[in-house]
Amino acid sequence: MIDAPPRPTAAVVPAAAASLAATPRLTSLDVFRGVTILAMILVNNPGQWGAKYQYLPLEHADWHGWTPTDLIFPFFLFIVGVSLVVSFSRRELAGAAPQALARKAVLRGALIVLVGLLLSGFPTYDLSHLRIPGVLQRIGVVYALTALIFLGFG
Repeated sequence: MIDAPPRPTAAVVPAAAASLAATPRLTSLDVFRGVTILAMILVNNPGQWGAKYQYLPLEHADWHGWTPTDLIFPFFLFIVGVSLVVSFSRRELAGAAPQALARKAVLRGALIVLVGLLLSGFPTYDLSHLRIPGVLQRIGVVYALTALIFLGFG
C-alpha cells in the first residue's frame, strides 16, 4: 500500500487564512439560497407564457398586491445582506483592514453592475435599448452601499 504524502499542517498556512478556512458554512443560508434560485428558475421559465396557460402565482402582480414571484428579488437582497455581514465579520476578526474590505466591496459591486449591463445588452449592445436599472445592477449597488454602511457603522 502506498502512503499518501502528508498534508500541510496549520503551521504552514497563515493564521488568518486558517481561521477563515476552518469556519463552518451557515447551512440555513445555503438552503435558503438554493430554494430561492430554484424558485427563480421556476418563475423565469413557467412553461408557456400567457394568461391562459401560466399558473397564476408565477406571474407578477399588477400594481396592487403581490404573488410569490414578487418575493424572489427581496429574498436575494436578504441573502446578500446576511452573507455580507457573515463574511465581513469573519474577515475583520482575521485582521483585515476595513479600508481594504471597503475597496473590495466597491470593486465587487462595480463588477456586478458591469456584468449586469453586459448581459442586458447581449447580443446586440444597442445603447437605446440598454436597461440600466436591471436586476444585477441593483444588486451590485445595494451590495456596495450596504458594505460601506456595515463597515462604517458595524
